[in-house]
Amino acid sequence: MSVELPFAPVDTIIRRNAGDLRVSAGAAEELARRIQDHGADLAADAADHATADGRKTLMAADFGVEQVVDRESLELPVAPVDRIARLEIDGRYRVSMDARIALADILEDYADNVAAAAATLADHADRRTIQAEDIETYFALFE
Repeated sequence: MSVELPFAPVDTIIRRNAGDLRVSAGAAEELARRIQDHGADLAADAADHATADGRKTLMAADFGVEQVVDRESLELPVAPVDRIARLEIDGRYRVSMDARIALADILEDYADNVAAAAATLADHADRRTIQAEDIETYFALFE
């Protein structure tokens, strides 16, 4: 499966949590892949909620979101998040704009948490660069 999410916004999210640490391209790529996997799983769960309600359109509430943030406040672009949402659901579902924005917000929070932990791991390893192994270690420890 190819990664739909561009690495640049993911790199930006890592950097805002990195303090004075550098960020390797591999770390951004690994986190983008993890974000994509998580987003596809969340969309599949949301599709189950929509189906249970007799709908073919995913809404923000299907992701457990009551208040949708302003799209401009997000670092992750909505178009790739829409493609991520469609990876595990078939074409009979539509994804509302509010659902796309809600999913992008959820995934950005997820990425912030992982990036902050990866920064802690890199710092603990006495390295100046967050690497893919820090992202992988986070998931090995916490998931």
